Amino acid sequence: MQLHTTALCAALALGGLAAAHADTLAKVRDSGRITLAYRESSVPFSYLDNGKPIGMTVEMSQAVAEAVKKAVNRPDLKVQWQAVTSQNRMPLLANGTIDLECGSTTNNTVRGKEVAFAINHFYTGTRLLVKKSSGIKNYADLKDKTVAITTGTTNLQVLRKANADKAWGMNIVMAKDHADGFLLVENDRAAAFGMDDILLFGLIPTAKNPGDFEVVADSLQVEPYACMLRKDDPQFKQLVDGVIGDMMKSGAFARLYDKWFMQPIAPRNVALGLPMSEQLQKNLQDLSDKPAF
Repeated sequence: MQLHTTALCAALALGGLAAAHADTLAKVRDSGRITLAYRESSVPFSYLDNGKPIGMTVEMSQAVAEAVKKAVNRPDLKVQWQAVTSQNRMPLLANGTIDLECGSTTNNTVRGKEVAFAINHFYTGTRLLVKKSSGIKNYADLKDKTVAITTGTTNLQVLRKANADKAWGMNIVMAKDHADGFLLVENDRAAAFGMDDILLFGLIPTAKNPGDFEVVADSLQVEPYACMLRKDDPQFKQLVDGVIGDMMKSGAFARLYDKWFMQPIAPRNVALGLPMSEQLQKNLQDLSDKPAF
């Protein structure tokens, strides 16, 4: 009973915090600051280079912050940055620690019950990063082998279900973040790292020997990425959607995509060379925030 009561109190408290901060623009105007979230290893969206957050969605977040300054008439508004993980990004948004998270977060219906999502800015699917010398080409090759997956991601749910349904016989272990999952493969503690394919492509150039790795296997599903904000805050969602929508309609988003996906980027000055997908090209016109499932 005590455990149940404690859990109920915690849930109510979290709900109260979310409600208290539902009006993000008022919160930001009154506090004089906006806190933007970043990921430490979600290349090329949001990651660290020499201790500084950079990436495509970091620049999108900065554009939102500039629009917020004008909307609340606070040119002196302080922009703060907060690192988040797959596991803590939603709680930190709900309790008011962060005001916006633009990175590599999948927009799906389950998460949509707790948070809101802006216009989708990327489409990806779960695949595998392996060493070329491993001989692994698809999921069935991983019987009795260890597969790393980042904690708190939709990839963990998808691979667990597929592993059970198709009797692949994988031994799934959880990594604390994407960089940790990659390191497990690099150090031969895991045979594969299962994650969104774009994040896998982004991690390879950070390796000591990039040529040792490849991304393999069929994509298990297609998922959209979108910026995440607090639920039931239509005014802030309208502002964020307006910023992203204007970037998509004006060509600014396409230029940003080219910068981070087609041109050489830090830390190794290597280009990912991944052209915009058909789904994303279509969404530059549709401006849809439709979830994956």
